[in-house]
Amino acid sequence: MTALDKLSTQSFRTTAFRLAAASVAGFLVIAAIIVSVLFWHTNEILSAQVVAGLREEAAEMSHLAKTGTMAAVAERVRALSRPEGPALFYLADAAGQKIAGNLNRMPPELAGRPAGAVFRYETDGAARERLAVAIPVDVGPGGHLVIGRDIEEQRDFASRVKRLFLIGFALLSVVGVLGGLGVSRGVLRRIEAINAASRSIMAGDLARRVPLTGSGDELDDLAANLNAMLDRIEQLMNGLREVSDNIAHDLKTPLNRLRNRAEAALRDARGAEACREGLERTIEEADELIKTFNALLLIARLEAGAVEESAERFDLGSLVRDVAELYEPVAEEAGLALDIRAEEGIAIVANRQLVGQAVANLVDNAVKHGARAMAPGKGDGGRRIEVRVASRGGDAEISVSDNGPGVSPKDRERVLKRFVRLEESRTRPGTGLGLSLVAAVARLHSGTIRLEDNEPGLRAVVVLPTRRVRGRWTGSGGNGT
Repeated sequence: MTALDKLSTQSFRTTAFRLAAASVAGFLVIAAIIVSVLFWHTNEILSAQVVAGLREEAAEMSHLAKTGTMAAVAERVRALSRPEGPALFYLADAAGQKIAGNLNRMPPELAGRPAGAVFRYETDGAARERLAVAIPVDVGPGGHLVIGRDIEEQRDFASRVKRLFLIGFALLSVVGVLGGLGVSRGVLRRIEAINAASRSIMAGDLARRVPLTGSGDELDDLAANLNAMLDRIEQLMNGLREVSDNIAHDLKTPLNRLRNRAEAALRDARGAEACREGLERTIEEADELIKTFNALLLIARLEAGAVEESAERFDLGSLVRDVAELYEPVAEEAGLALDIRAEEGIAIVANRQLVGQAVANLVDNAVKHGARAMAPGKGDGGRRIEVRVASRGGDAEISVSDNGPGVSPKDRERVLKRFVRLEESRTRPGTGLGLSLVAAVARLHSGTIRLEDNEPGLRAVVVLPTRRVRGRWTGSGGNGT
């Protein structure tokens, strides 16, 4: 079976073809009902017109018979009877002998039917019988009169309408089937492109994406969403590989240090005192490792969105001020001035603890790196950390600025990932999880995080939406990376 035959066979089984076929079938049924009603109504109107004309002529003939003689009636019938005309007449005397008219016999269908009836008759040279309708007329005891109308043309008209109706239905059915096949094949090609991309991705080509046609239809929207999902999956996979590499470096070193200290304590000649000191240092190192793993677990929970049920409404400015004030003694000890300016009344619906943790990470990061700065800060001639909370276009904006070494533009996306540290020697304290946790908190709340140049130093800005719809946070959106 060729690819074209396979595509055609599959087209008959697609939802698009079934929908198109169902639509055509529904249209044909509705059209049949409408045409049938119109045909019946038109036939009724034509029949009513014929009957009305016959009754009018019957009334004239009956009046003529009552006011005149049978000879006058016969003369009138002879004048109206035409061999090829639609008007039909048959006048007979009391004995049943024909007197005048263009019918060759009295229609037997009228026997016992004073209201009239449909009958068939033959004309000279006709190949077949013709159809007519007639009514009896009361002309007194001296004769019998029948007036009729040929309705063969009306019957031919009805036959033509039926024939056109059937031909039209056949054409509509063919066009509908062909249209359904065309639509289904087009949809099938698009779906096959999605399936081909999916198979390539499952085979290991994570860079493969679903092609877009640019039509902007629902399949393009689906492809765009799938590509966004694949981008996110690829980003997470790359992050997982990077995390694995960093874990091997960042966690192997402290574990080796733990083992070396324990071994050194055992070999120390001071005995119990050396063992105690070694255990104390070991506990400190273990606490740092536990903090690292707790941060990893928290980020994993945030990535899974498993803490939404703990959301509450609170004043963001008050929370940021409380968290920042806890770091004032640490900042003063490092020779930094902490400047806090938070607008009041900015209420958001979020996880209070997580937002507080994100603010604490930003301030702690600013203190660590601001203390390393040798250049004076802006404005007052000293080094300072600025914490701001403001409302921007319906969103809440938290910014923390320092006068430290800053982050180059090419590294600002990378430092938001787990275990990323710009210090190549990695000798300073830290795990590289602080900013990645802030980014995860922003993502959980449908917010964003961006890093800017503070000239000198770094300015970290977290934007959180102040609205919440259907149990989810809404606002600026973004993934924070």
